[in-house]
Amino acid sequence: MKVSYCLKSLLLIAAVSIFLSYSLVSLGSRPNIVVIMADDLGLGDISFHVRSIQHEAPVVDTPTLDDLASQSLWFTDGHSATALCAPTRYAVMSGNNNYRSYAPWGVWSTFGETAFQPDHATLGTVVRDAGYQTGFIGKWHLGGDFYIPGTKSFYRGPKNGDLTDKVDMTRFISGGPRDCGFEYDFTAPCGIQGPIYLLYENQVWSPLADNSQIIFLSEDTAVHPKDMSDKGPGLGDSQWDSRETGQRLSEKAVDFITHAATENKPFFLYYCSPMVHLPHCPPDVFDGKKIKGQTPTNHLDMLLDLDMQVKRIVTALKATKQYDNTLLIVTSDNGGLADRPAEKKGHRSNGGWKGNKNSPLEGGHRVPFFAVWPGRITPGFTEELASNQDILATLAALVGTHIPDNQAMDSNNLLPLFTGDGGFQKRDVFLQQAGSQCEVMVRKMPYKLIMQSDQKRSHFTPTKLFNLRDDPHEDNNLLEQPSYHPIAQTLLSEYKNFIESKRSTVPGH
Repeated sequence: MKVSYCLKSLLLIAAVSIFLSYSLVSLGSRPNIVVIMADDLGLGDISFHVRSIQHEAPVVDTPTLDDLASQSLWFTDGHSATALCAPTRYAVMSGNNNYRSYAPWGVWSTFGETAFQPDHATLGTVVRDAGYQTGFIGKWHLGGDFYIPGTKSFYRGPKNGDLTDKVDMTRFISGGPRDCGFEYDFTAPCGIQGPIYLLYENQVWSPLADNSQIIFLSEDTAVHPKDMSDKGPGLGDSQWDSRETGQRLSEKAVDFITHAATENKPFFLYYCSPMVHLPHCPPDVFDGKKIKGQTPTNHLDMLLDLDMQVKRIVTALKATKQYDNTLLIVTSDNGGLADRPAEKKGHRSNGGWKGNKNSPLEGGHRVPFFAVWPGRITPGFTEELASNQDILATLAALVGTHIPDNQAMDSNNLLPLFTGDGGFQKRDVFLQQAGSQCEVMVRKMPYKLIMQSDQKRSHFTPTKLFNLRDDPHEDNNLLEQPSYHPIAQTLLSEYKNFIESKRSTVPGH
């Protein structure tokens, strides 16, 4: 009996080992993973898209992004989870639509309570739990916990104004990347848009210079007054210079890759660049290449800054001989910025779609979304619907991590599309939200319904209905025709049913 029991145990262990070997090794040796999330990057901001899909001459060239795109599987129907920054970042991190959060319109404040619980599956935990080294570098924008001086209580007040004696900014206590599965972090809590204007390494303030102090940063006290964005003044490093942020963050990314490559386990880097968000303060030079003044506007100069950041990451992967064994995904948190000066020069950040960042129209949330994996991903285009909130389920499938049934409810596994092995399950219904005007969308081909809601999500009023198959650029609002009202009501009912039942929007979940 004992022998039989031991034999069964050994056979079970062997079976499990074979399964894990298939799920991880059958795809090749376990790949490194790099996810790059740009800020306010539209389809038309990448010259590859302008040339290959818009069939136009670009105003600005992005050579590094173009080279990656040419090696990639490019999603022509790729979307950000929402049309605005913070809600998308929540959805990507959690794999959930924002209505499942306590703050459905986004965690905006530097000092907001985290939307993640300790038992939540996150982008970081699903990869860390598979034995990967994990690192987060860049813009967070999902709240955080800072002490009130002399207490163990967290500050939950406004982010603007002189908070010098009201909040201790020397340590990021919790509610940040390290609570979401990232073992290393170099974090800009609000990117370059502030406030606050500070950087943290492993949750400790990282001074920008030897003489740095945490001060009330305003146009009167800032080294560069133009660094103050429309978000206003607040606490910051006395030596804050947003022109250097992209270079500082990408240096840390290179350091992370270089160190991780010496370890005997794969790594995952989630790199959240704050470019090309306001304020548009491009550096004079980046790695010996002139940036400022090389394009028609400061906004477009920032595209060159972003491209140089990506170049550093790619160069580091190649220098450490990791590039060929790395899955690299590039996306954006929302559609491109509406920028009149750039548009006058012929640049269209929305890539030819109607609407821009914050809009429920396609240009507000159709974004660059492509994946590179040398030797595994066949370069080309796919028309399959995908969202960057799908990254979590995709990575979990890649590394073999099981996601609990009540987690990542809206993240669809794209790995079959990456590998070409078959088995991809299409979404039947796609739920989204726009931006600050509390608009939500439900798409069930060929139709897309836009609805007006409120801060409490207490009502949903149809405002626009489009047939995306016949009218992809949303020129004809079908709600102006009474015969389409029943279709709108059906979509509204289906949307509300999903919200009220809290059931998954992913097939087979």
